[in-house]
Amino acid sequence: MISFDDLKSLATSFPEVTEEPHFEKTSFRVKGKIFATFDQKKNRVTIKLTPEDQDVFSLGDHGISPVDNKWGKQGWTFIDLNRTSKEIFKDAVTTAYCEVAPKSLAETVRKNLPG
Repeated sequence: MISFDDLKSLATSFPEVTEEPHFEKTSFRVKGKIFATFDQKKNRVTIKLTPEDQDVFSLGDHGISPVDNKWGKQGWTFIDLNRTSKEIFKDAVTTAYCEVAPKSLAETVRKNLPG
């Protein structure tokens, strides 16, 4: 199972990320823009993806699905930390960071990806 500490470790490994409260959740932001929030009660992360990336990550039974309202149509996506794998989790959160971050920061992260 993926924990909050796993999320925090990954999210704060990216350049210029801050951890801030967001209502009853914890958010991770780059340049003030949220790319991920953590809901402790549901052990769930919500991330910001493009609708196209959301479609790809939602394929299969990996615990990833669009938010069930207008936010989901804008790319906001749930990750059930009890159901997803660490590899898919890392890929999805990294993609969310790169979607929200300024181009130069996203390029820095992409350059350091394996493969």
